[in-house]
Amino acid sequence: MGALAVVNARVLSAGRPAGDPETVLSVDGLIAAVGSGVDVPRGAAVLDAGGGSVTPGLIDAHCHAYGVSLSLEEMEKWPLSYVALKAARRLEGALRRGFTTIRDVAGGDPGLAKAIREGVIAAPRYLWTGPALSQTGGHGDGRNPLYREPDCCGCSTNTVDGADAIRKRVRELLRQGAHAIKLLTSGGVISPTDPLEVPQYTPEEIAAAAYEANRRGTYVTAHAYSPDAIVHSISNGVRCVEHGNLLDPPTAALMAERGVFLVPTLATYDAMDRRGSEVGLTDVGRAKNTAVLDAGKQAIRLARSAGVRIGFGTDLMGGLEDEQLQGLRLQCEVEGIERTIEAATATNAAILRLDREVGRIEPGLAADLVVFGGDVRADPELLWEGHRQVVLGGALVS
Repeated sequence: MGALAVVNARVLSAGRPAGDPETVLSVDGLIAAVGSGVDVPRGAAVLDAGGGSVTPGLIDAHCHAYGVSLSLEEMEKWPLSYVALKAARRLEGALRRGFTTIRDVAGGDPGLAKAIREGVIAAPRYLWTGPALSQTGGHGDGRNPLYREPDCCGCSTNTVDGADAIRKRVRELLRQGAHAIKLLTSGGVISPTDPLEVPQYTPEEIAAAAYEANRRGTYVTAHAYSPDAIVHSISNGVRCVEHGNLLDPPTAALMAERGVFLVPTLATYDAMDRRGSEVGLTDVGRAKNTAVLDAGKQAIRLARSAGVRIGFGTDLMGGLEDEQLQGLRLQCEVEGIERTIEAATATNAAILRLDREVGRIEPGLAADLVVFGGDVRADPELLWEGHRQVVLGGALVS
């Protein structure tokens, strides 16, 4: 890989005061030095930021590479080969937007992960959970209620009931190399039969998944909207909450006390509100989306006030994937530019337990960088609209 020097760049990284332009030097894929007096070795490639900004590579902690349709029923019937090829295109698009690490929280498998490691496809660093686990009639059960069909067991969701069955499925996913386990513990927007607010899975089922994950040194993250569902999840071992739009102050305080992270996903509700008809959102889904659309920003405010650590995710399905950068705009409207960048870099790295590898610009960490043509702090729109150059592991993405 050799050496790459990003020069004349304003460094925006958590825990580092932003100031005058500096140099970020990477050697063999790792950051070797950061500062104003860094010597650039002879023969190093040089990328001149022209006084613009450089951030750590962005991290999307709630991405769906396999989420190639808004219809769960339709998607789970397609051949996995087709879904994987579509997923490869989605991942390449995310990389070119500046997302150098992706956590796929309802999909992925060892084959796709192996292809990425071997460089078969251009993609971000890829962490996958495998199919999210859902109870019968829960958020991941996309079967039409008018028809009797086999239990749902597809590439994005598996219907699994009972603590012992969950324990076995979790063990199998971890055997295959899953990064973490995703449980669906409340209703969701696009699922056809479940109310948003009602908690799903029993305490014993959630605890079984958490126990097995913890034994393997990993964790469970839960799709949960309502206070009841969030408390139900974290009281039984869940470490991270996805969405959380209907959060209230007591629940936020409990999350902070237990060290539970929140990954908001504002992009998906905004995109479905504007483009729902285009991508086939049902009337039921549209009504549910309306119920959580505006609440998502308030949930972030409540979580921040309580001291909850807040990450960043997008949750975009089907043709909405091109809205990924708009999630940064929406979160910036609530949190401001510096906290949004921190959420999408250092905090997400902590959620993924990769904070000793990615998420900040400092020596010893991976040289994953996004270089912008202007000062992002002075002109935040550059973060979601401006031209960017992406560096993954010290190599410029072509």
